Amino acid sequence: MLVILGPTASGKSDLAVEIALKFGGEVVSADSRQVYKGLDIGTGKITAAEMRGIPHHLLDVADPREQCNRYSVSLFKRDAEKAIDDILSRGKLPILCGGTGLYIQAIVDNVLPPEIAPNNALREELATKTAGELFALLQKLDSKRAETIDAKNPRRLIRAIEIARRLGSVPEIPNTSKKYAALQIGIQIDKEMLRARIETRLEKRLGEGMIEEAAKLHSNRFSGDLSFERMDELGLEYRYLAKYLQEKITREEMKKELATKIKQYAKRQMTWFKRDARIFWFTLDKKPEIFTKVEKFKRG
Repeated sequence: MLVILGPTASGKSDLAVEIALKFGGEVVSADSRQVYKGLDIGTGKITAAEMRGIPHHLLDVADPREQCNRYSVSLFKRDAEKAIDDILSRGKLPILCGGTGLYIQAIVDNVLPPEIAPNNALREELATKTAGELFALLQKLDSKRAETIDAKNPRRLIRAIEIARRLGSVPEIPNTSKKYAALQIGIQIDKEMLRARIETRLEKRLGEGMIEEAAKLHSNRFSGDLSFERMDELGLEYRYLAKYLQEKITREEMKKELATKIKQYAKRQMTWFKRDARIFWFTLDKKPEIFTKVEKFKRG
């Protein structure tokens, strides 16, 4: 199995398609929000034209509405392994591509986070706190986990605190027997260039109808609406689109705040990935070297 990873807007999807075309591969998405139907422009989901005929798996496999069960890392692991096994059975190269570090680790290392039962009393207590207060509490309990979490997402903060309170910290996941031999390729990109790409991509998505997409998701009376509360839980684009649609912020404020938050998210992604010394990092001008690396890996 090949893994293509890196921060948002770094060019992962295009590289994965190029490699798939060159080496007979199929792509398995490792993105915690692109699994959801309808979250297309906002998440930067690859289009049919951009796929260039390459099959993509684990896009649009879950319902984002709040009354449905959340799509968890355990569900991702189940579905991704099913797709990978199918790709391998047909003699193709599975290419796991994305930026959700926990999803990638679940497949590469064949592990899952600890199964800690919900603590409803603690959740009720924490529900009265602001995101800032929750983040400060997590920093005290587990500063390492605080480095990689979305500091504005109360649901994720509460879950991390719940685990840290139960186990002392959010534990390092131990290595177990691997299910797949994996070559991990990381896209290395200059910080200023990445910031510029994030701003350019955001402007492009706004022009393509990102606001209209969110408004339609919220007001779809036939399939059930995506509530503003659920949009906030989904984070990043949908959090700030929800604020704009509720007229809590202006369009310019939304764009400015969102660009800042996406840049911060990219930094958290790199903090996660840099912990893994097995990743081979390349800039996109080194594609011949990447292709050589993949060719050698395929030959064993």
